[in-house]
Amino acid sequence: MSIALHHARVRYGPLEALHGVTLVAPAPGLTVLLGRNGSGRTTALRALAGTVPLSGGAVVWDGAAVTRMPAYERARRGLCLVPERRAVFGSLTVRENLELSAGDFAAALDAYPQLEPLLSRRAGTLSGGEQRMLALSRALLARARVVLVDEPAQGMSPTVAARTYELLGGLDACVVVAEQRLPPGLRERAGRTTYVHELRRGAVVFSGEAAEVARRAVGTAGPGAGRTGRGPSGGRRPNPPG
Repeated sequence: MSIALHHARVRYGPLEALHGVTLVAPAPGLTVLLGRNGSGRTTALRALAGTVPLSGGAVVWDGAAVTRMPAYERARRGLCLVPERRAVFGSLTVRENLELSAGDFAAALDAYPQLEPLLSRRAGTLSGGEQRMLALSRALLARARVVLVDEPAQGMSPTVAARTYELLGGLDACVVVAEQRLPPGLRERAGRTTYVHELRRGAVVFSGEAAEVARRAVGTAGPGAGRTGRGPSGGRRPNPPG
């Protein structure tokens, strides 16, 4: 199973945010869309989820084009998107948020025990890190086939962030996350491969394994500064000039 963008273009009015992006996220596995703000990583996530339309190209899921499939239908088929903002129902309690995903939410409290004393609190009163834990708990309870998360560890302590990536990396699903930097724990994972697509100004400039990103970063100014990369599909992508 995989989900992919093929030559995807997205426009916001007169501005094009994705310039013919092609990337593949295999499953089960963890794929990171890496890039600074404005690179197109969040737009790529939204394109996969169907919350922004393509102006060109295609979204392919399990070998079938789903470009015209609305976001709610993708959700019905097992796709879960956790956006960076407004990922929980702020007027509902933590318990009510969890119950919307599953009647039995014990697994969520096992994943994040910090939520148990907060069950009666309204989600909108939680800290940023606590809201991320709640949003991710709901995604874990959904047992989705594809999980898309924009900056999953935002606002979390390093310990909780490491736990979050351990949980996401252990899912039997296609997991795609958007991050500004590659989290240290993903550079080397025993027995598991993390794939990386680095975006810059709406284009993919590197595709390869997380371990390769870490090796390249040692002798360069940052990830993606090398000349070429090899993605999960075996293709090579040169860096654009500049």
